[in-house]
Amino acid sequence: MNSELFATHSTPEDLTKGMHWHIEHTLASSPSKVSDRDRYIAFSTALRDQLAERWMNTQECYTKNHVRRTYYLSLEFLIGRLLGNNAMNLGLYDDCKNALDGTELTWEDMQDMERDPGLGNGGLGRLAACFVDSLATLHLPCIGYGLHYDYGLFRQEIVNGAQVEEPDVWKQEGYPWEFKRPDYAHTVFFGGEIRRMEVDGRLFWKWFPAESVTGMPYDIPVVGFGGQNVNNLRLWSAQACNDFDFQDFNQGSYGEAVDSKVRAENLTKVLYPNDNIDQGKELRLRQQYFFVACSLHDIIRRHLAENGDLHTLPEKVAIQLNDTHPTLVIPELMRILVDDKQFSWDEAWEITRSCVNYTNHTILPEALEKWSVGLFQKVLPRHLQIIFDINSRFLEEVSMKYPGDVEKIRAMSIIQEGNGQAIRMANLAIIGSTHVNGVAQIHSTILKNVIFKNFADMWPEKFTNMTNGITQRRWLLLCNQPLSNLISSRIGTGWITDLTQLRQLEQFLEDDAFLNELMQVKQANKVRLAQYAEKVLGTTLDTNSLFDVQVKRLHEYKRQLMLVLYIIIIYQRMLKNPSLDYPKRSFIFAAKAAPGYAMAKQIIRLIHAVAQTIEETPQVRERLKVVFLPDYRVSLAQVIIPAADLSEQISLAGMEASGTGCMKLMLNGALTIGTLDGANVEMAEEAGEENLFIFGMTAKEVLERKATYSPWDIYHTDPEIRAAIEAIRDNVFCPQQPSSFQGIVQSLLDFGDNYMLLGDLKSYIAAQERVNRLYKTPRAWAQKALLNIARSGKFSSDRTIQQYADEIWHISPIIPE
Repeated sequence: MNSELFATHSTPEDLTKGMHWHIEHTLASSPSKVSDRDRYIAFSTALRDQLAERWMNTQECYTKNHVRRTYYLSLEFLIGRLLGNNAMNLGLYDDCKNALDGTELTWEDMQDMERDPGLGNGGLGRLAACFVDSLATLHLPCIGYGLHYDYGLFRQEIVNGAQVEEPDVWKQEGYPWEFKRPDYAHTVFFGGEIRRMEVDGRLFWKWFPAESVTGMPYDIPVVGFGGQNVNNLRLWSAQACNDFDFQDFNQGSYGEAVDSKVRAENLTKVLYPNDNIDQGKELRLRQQYFFVACSLHDIIRRHLAENGDLHTLPEKVAIQLNDTHPTLVIPELMRILVDDKQFSWDEAWEITRSCVNYTNHTILPEALEKWSVGLFQKVLPRHLQIIFDINSRFLEEVSMKYPGDVEKIRAMSIIQEGNGQAIRMANLAIIGSTHVNGVAQIHSTILKNVIFKNFADMWPEKFTNMTNGITQRRWLLLCNQPLSNLISSRIGTGWITDLTQLRQLEQFLEDDAFLNELMQVKQANKVRLAQYAEKVLGTTLDTNSLFDVQVKRLHEYKRQLMLVLYIIIIYQRMLKNPSLDYPKRSFIFAAKAAPGYAMAKQIIRLIHAVAQTIEETPQVRERLKVVFLPDYRVSLAQVIIPAADLSEQISLAGMEASGTGCMKLMLNGALTIGTLDGANVEMAEEAGEENLFIFGMTAKEVLERKATYSPWDIYHTDPEIRAAIEAIRDNVFCPQQPSSFQGIVQSLLDFGDNYMLLGDLKSYIAAQERVNRLYKTPRAWAQKALLNIARSGKFSSDRTIQQYADEIWHISPIIPE
């Protein structure tokens, strides 16, 4: 790759010397005693040294020029491993490989030693990670804010086919990419009471909190491609203000002596504490406020240091809420301005609304966060009061615009009445923001026309669309180097920062030599995945089979269960007709279920049970294979996605906000079988619907059919679907544990099949038949794979971020000298 593209210039010798220096001086080890882990830490630290100066220069440049920054607030940043990614973005990837040639640890082995940081779960966190990569690559000033989780979501193990959650101790052996910043620690308060006060004739409310926690910042540098700009990701860890009570300890109360430490540190132990219990709900609310309070304090501290006056906050600060989790920014900023800085309410509200923007990521009612007023009163009494004040003033505005429309007022209120009052965080986010965006065209349309219609009618200019994207640096250049090398050999490397250049690949659609090379790349990636499956599961994947992949968070609306039903139907067909004309298939699943999500966990058990049954059936197992790869994470995705032939994007239309896994798979040459949902719609527009396998109801048809939909009608009229359900009901896949999957059968039939799997199943089977026909003609398959790659340019996060920068944040690029 052209070295002129990169700001950092180093040699393999520099990196080798740096590693040895850190082995001796940072780790105090000797060459005769050094471990592989020491080598990894030392080499990573040596590479970190290469970006440290650029990092400092970038931050000094931003400060010196008084730039307007974006502050991206997200509870998740699923950044993945950084050693290879940072080396690639710095232009040092080959130098790293050469530096380690002939040493005890190869470059590939060293990258595999890095643990994935436990800082996220799924699409929300991976999107945030792609965004900060693009922001740095596009030279745009940004700071990401999140939480520094000790154990992440969880590490998934599969025991007897069931998910078991284990702590993800991702930084137990050290994490070389972070810097602790105690000088910027902040104290956060909870609980207590509010009192009406008077000073010099001025009446005001004052919060007297009962509890305090320290937020300790950890910084991770985010290097853009080329190494010119290195932005900052700041993560907050919760610590007790007083770690240890000597009085309790001396009196023999040893547990009580550390109670405050345990209670404080619980705030950042795990991502998304189980909220099926009241203590979990309270912990989530405390976690979100801790995150917001620390981040907002840091934003204000920096603004005052650089600009001196909070009146100019909207000129220099653009805060982006990544879903509703950071929505407490709105009442917290109001509290700071009104209570601490003595701004008038109207002035404070104008500043707050001008600074804040909100991205919605879901239309699922259960995912639109609500908090009980009672819980809020206990944890954040002053913020509750501010929210009621915001709501009162807002409802006056609604009443003036829509006089007498009680239903509209009730629907738009922040406070949900009924069986216990609750705070609707999405309503608060909309009311307190300048812009509200969805993340795919269909999703944004549903927000405006259905979910938030009342708000869109009142403020049509507030709502917009920002279709999601992915960074091609990680999801092609790094994770699929054979394909990226093939592409660059034909069209150059410009696509790395301008993904639309992939359109040039269409000139090779009739080039048999190129198509053969493309399929050889796919085959090599399938071999790599098969080797991984053999190592982890001890199972053999036939690399000549079609790799049919569904990898994503386990949720009923994503319809992993529909793929399982299809597998059962094909299995039963093969039992009836051993000579059935059906290409070999390997069905590859990877997914985590939320710890409290019983149905999702049951689906994981069914996947394993079906896999075992097929494996135990000699006349089928040579043609069908089902594998579930545990502990889905970024590094595993980087192995699975390049190997996929078929990408399963089969959510019920109107349910998926966007999805980004579909984009990664498209970019790596997988063909998509999917509904017209989320980003699938725009993928079909870009690639041509004839180059995807589209099936099922549209979002409009789903709404029209919902009122009269009956899964029983389908069960009674379709023999194949009925036989598949009966096989589950009759314990074909769990003969030793009868009734294990009755909950699944009930969800499909007795409870109304909420996500309409049976309604789309026949169309899905027909689409799979089209897949089989095309896969039998390898050249035609290769052409469609190439065309999908060539037309994936729209789905770069660079495009998304440039759109945010131009239309919402109004920030400009700046390159440090």
